[in-house]
Amino acid sequence: MTRTLSRRIPRITFQLRSITMVATQTQTQSKREGNISDSFISLSGAAAPPLPSRFLELKKTLISGHEGHIVNSWKRLLAELKCENKVITEKGSQIVPSLDFSALDADLAKLGKEVKKRGVAVVRGVLPEDEARSFKDEIEEYVRGNPQTKAFPPDDPQVYELYWSAPQLRARAHPNLLQVQAALMELWHKSDPDSAISLSQPLSYADRLRIRQPGDAAFALGPHVDGGSVERWELNGYGLGGVYKNIFEGSWEDYDPWDASTRVAAVMDNYNGLGACSMFRMFQGWLSMSTTNPFEGTLMVNPAVKLSTTYMLLRPFFRPIKDVHGATHDEYLAAENWELAGPEMTSELQGASPGHGQELNTLLHPHLDLDNTMVHVPPIKPGDYVVWHCDTIHAVDKVHNGTTDSSVLYIPVCPVTELNARYLVRQRNAFLNGTPGPDFPGGRGEADHVNRQTESSFRSYATTKGLRAFGFEKLVPNTTDTSGAKKITELANEILGF
Repeated sequence: MTRTLSRRIPRITFQLRSITMVATQTQTQSKREGNISDSFISLSGAAAPPLPSRFLELKKTLISGHEGHIVNSWKRLLAELKCENKVITEKGSQIVPSLDFSALDADLAKLGKEVKKRGVAVVRGVLPEDEARSFKDEIEEYVRGNPQTKAFPPDDPQVYELYWSAPQLRARAHPNLLQVQAALMELWHKSDPDSAISLSQPLSYADRLRIRQPGDAAFALGPHVDGGSVERWELNGYGLGGVYKNIFEGSWEDYDPWDASTRVAAVMDNYNGLGACSMFRMFQGWLSMSTTNPFEGTLMVNPAVKLSTTYMLLRPFFRPIKDVHGATHDEYLAAENWELAGPEMTSELQGASPGHGQELNTLLHPHLDLDNTMVHVPPIKPGDYVVWHCDTIHAVDKVHNGTTDSSVLYIPVCPVTELNARYLVRQRNAFLNGTPGPDFPGGRGEADHVNRQTESSFRSYATTKGLRAFGFEKLVPNTTDTSGAKKITELANEILGF
């Protein structure tokens, strides 16, 4: 064992030492122009090149000394997945918890445990319907006045490279939305009270928007997970916080997706990808601007966040004995047909490519039964807020079969951390310059747009909490904050210039 560790230490030390350089590059390099298709191999039309051999060495390092535990945990996982997949398939959209903004505290107390199991929720009526719907009309007017606005696909726009329109800013700073975000962050906990993270006030993250038209099949983004891809296995990625340590040691049952302490040090973007998120988003989310039903260009999720994450991470270590063409469906999926790859192991991390989002499909991840376990969120109205855990597998309808648009503003939930505060400074500067957020494709963005929002216009409608979330006012710690939360709030204020 001592000899094994001595061989591993140089590699680990090298990878950890490289993090400072990589993180600095991510923060300072400007990104070329592009659109959402650059974030995903499947949308870009390119083929993912094989991963270099260092990823094979990484895989060996991750499970070294735990091989037997990993095999046993894999068998337990497949048995649990088989049962859970059946439940998801039977319940469909009804499995997604729905909460009402008017009874938020009571609904969270009643449904919080189920939200944590499923990794997804709908919060009804966060904004009045007419106000949310008017956002869409205002955005379309903004685009008409600025025909140079970039979008995907360029010839039939569905997803716009807009970050600073008035509706987006008003929605991010809306008191109701900030209240919901603060309440949702309480679903997370800290295993270490001194962790440098505050869960009492959200920070704003500027993301794109979607106005998907009936009949669209171009924005057919399949099952995926944001927040990096290969970084989930890398020692200088999520490994810095030991996020998935229990999974790689063969005790996935002890893995806690809701432990914020492990996420503080994690790095989600080591490759400066276009659209790769470098800010820690506890939840991804969108605010609806339309009435949308299943199969009408809406969101689909795999509502088993702990099991699906575990499977995604362990899948690269196993191979089938009989391939899919040499066995029946049940024989192929049977636990006894899968073995630790051992000498046959390759560098592949199924669906992961540096600088792109993590993608999943039935061929690469057969035990997830994605054809049946990707369920639609229930019918949505304007003003509803849909959120999902940052590790939740999600997708969009392949075809929008509705008769009206499916329109949303992407608005995630972000806590106060040092990483997030440093990003907020750069994002604030991007807003003042009218350029895209630091994570997104570069260029002039909205710098030359007519009726672009300014700091003064934003201050005219944002409350103090909205200004704090955006970095324009000093953060104030909560009286119930831990010592770690108070310290990081103080540091964040220094970073923000207060």
